[in-house]
Amino acid sequence: MKLLSSQVADYLDHSSWIRKMFETGMNLKKKFGEDAVCDFSLGNPDVPAPAAIADGLKEIAGCAGKPFTFGYMPNAGYPSLREKMAKHISQEQGVKVEASDIVVTCGAAGAINALYRAILEPGDQLICPAPYFVEYGFYAQNSGGELVTVPSKPLTFELDFDGIEKAINEKTRVVLINSPNNPTGVVYSKEDLERLAEILKKANIGRERPIFLVADEPYRFLAFDGIDVPSVLPLYPYSIVVSSFSKNLSLAGERIGYALLNPDMPEKETLLAGLILTNRILGFVNAPAVGQKLLEKALGSEVDKNIYLERRDAMANVLNEAGYSYTMPKGAFYFFPAAPGGDDVKFCAVLQEEKILAVPGTGFGYPGYIRLAFCVGVDVIERSREGFKKAIAQF
Repeated sequence: MKLLSSQVADYLDHSSWIRKMFETGMNLKKKFGEDAVCDFSLGNPDVPAPAAIADGLKEIAGCAGKPFTFGYMPNAGYPSLREKMAKHISQEQGVKVEASDIVVTCGAAGAINALYRAILEPGDQLICPAPYFVEYGFYAQNSGGELVTVPSKPLTFELDFDGIEKAINEKTRVVLINSPNNPTGVVYSKEDLERLAEILKKANIGRERPIFLVADEPYRFLAFDGIDVPSVLPLYPYSIVVSSFSKNLSLAGERIGYALLNPDMPEKETLLAGLILTNRILGFVNAPAVGQKLLEKALGSEVDKNIYLERRDAMANVLNEAGYSYTMPKGAFYFFPAAPGGDDVKFCAVLQEEKILAVPGTGFGYPGYIRLAFCVGVDVIERSREGFKKAIAQF
């Protein structure tokens, strides 16, 4: 009997390398013990949530017995939360944002899926630099779209503007960027974003349906060495920011995020109405009530970024000592070094022999590299030192 659609059956056959490595790690930990395995496979933040989250939970618990404490609210989110978010995001983006520009969603993933359902026709294309977060392709297909990837420049992962411009055609509906980037840690400069915006403005001439620039920004808070994360909003009228509080508040499992429409977007009210509708009819209905109430209490708080800085520097020291080639991440919590020997899948298997878990770049549409998530303790990073040396010595 055939229980699954052919599309989902194919998804399972080509399921995420991240999850595969995570499952491999579970088996290794059962066999050798938790402390024997150095797991850099999953970007699951272990840094404790800020104190404001615990305080907020206590306050919410005190109101739990009141009617409608966890009931439905407007599909776009609690009005009081959207007002507070508008003030917070205005500071963050350097652009005046109104509550009516924001839809609170089930994480950044919920925002992307609701947006695509609102704007895509079957066969529309979405352009994204590679490497990229693997589920971007699934999100596009959920609404009948097709992800078209343009490889970034090797090792530096700078945007290939000529490649992006050549990839644009009459089917192009979205250009999707992620900065700070998963899996490379790159942060696109203002100059690069201005150049990208000019390409899109030129491509929009004579089009009935504009190309949207979508910036996925869950790592915006985590930029190192004083680097600025520029906003796309002042640069391009048809820009949309999607983000979440999974990383900066360590609330990955609570699924709380948002979509922000450019305040200067022409006819934005139409897109806003469509986005609110798709947020509902996709089955999200609204973002979790507890998550929204927590966010209202904790907005403006952050996890301790110095913890991630210490880990980045420790990971760099390990890789430098072993002789790996990489570009120092400017943000997020990932390294994306070149795989010794060039075969990323093979090299990840070699690392497994040393009880080290990494994800092949193939899983991010960019073979020949490996991803290391350094959202783990410095003790784990230090414990991996000899294993990284032994693995590269085989090549």
